[in-house]
Amino acid sequence: MIQLFHVSKSFDGTSALTDITLKVEKGEFLFITGPSGAGKSTLLRIIFGSEAPTDGQIIIEGRNYFKIPPKEITHLRRRTGFVFQDFKLIPDRSVFENVALSLKVAGVNPREVKSRVLKMLSYVKLQHRANFKPPVLSGGEQQRVAIARALVKDPAIILADEPTGNLDPALSIETMELFKEVNNRGTTVIIASHDKNLIDRYGRRTVCLDAGRLAS
Repeated sequence: MIQLFHVSKSFDGTSALTDITLKVEKGEFLFITGPSGAGKSTLLRIIFGSEAPTDGQIIIEGRNYFKIPPKEITHLRRRTGFVFQDFKLIPDRSVFENVALSLKVAGVNPREVKSRVLKMLSYVKLQHRANFKPPVLSGGEQQRVAIARALVKDPAIILADEPTGNLDPALSIETMELFKEVNNRGTTVIIASHDKNLIDRYGRRTVCLDAGRLAS
C-alpha cells in the first residue's frame, strides 16, 4: 500500500530524513519510534502528502504522489486521516462542527454529514458532547474528537503523531484501543511514538529512526 524509496528531506540545508526505504502493507499496524527530533513527524507528513521529499519517491495505493496532478493529490489525501499530538481542533467551533469540517470541504451533502458525524461521535463515545466546544473538554476527550475527525472520512490510512503524548497512562491505552479497533476493520494505521511501554504492549512491527535514518 505504501512504499518509500530512498526518501530524504532537508530544511534550509539541514537533513531531517536520509535515504528512507520502507514498505507498509495494506491493513498493517506500524509503529515509528525514535528520540525527539529523529524525523518521525517529517516522515508522517511526507506520507500524508503535505510535505514533499527533497529526494526519493513515495507510492501510495499504486500512485506516485509526486508525479500526479495536484488535484489528484488532494483526492488521495482525502483517503488518509491525520491525528495530531496537539489535536489542532478549532476552539470556537463545536465538537460536531470540528468533526464535520472535512466532509463539508469534500462537498458531502448536509444530511449525510449529520449522519456520519453523529455515528462517529457515538463510536468514540462523545455524542453527548456534540455541541460543546473543545476548550471545555478534557485532554482525552479532545483526542477522541481528533480521532473522530480523522475517521469520519472513512480513510484507507490513519497516521497519528504522538497521539498519546499529552495523555495519562489510562487514557493512552484507551486511545490505542481505538486505533487497534480501527485497524481490525482493515484500515492501515501508522503511529509515531516514543513511548516504549506502549509499543511493547501492542507488539506490532516497529521501525526506529535515529537522526533521520532508519536504525538497523
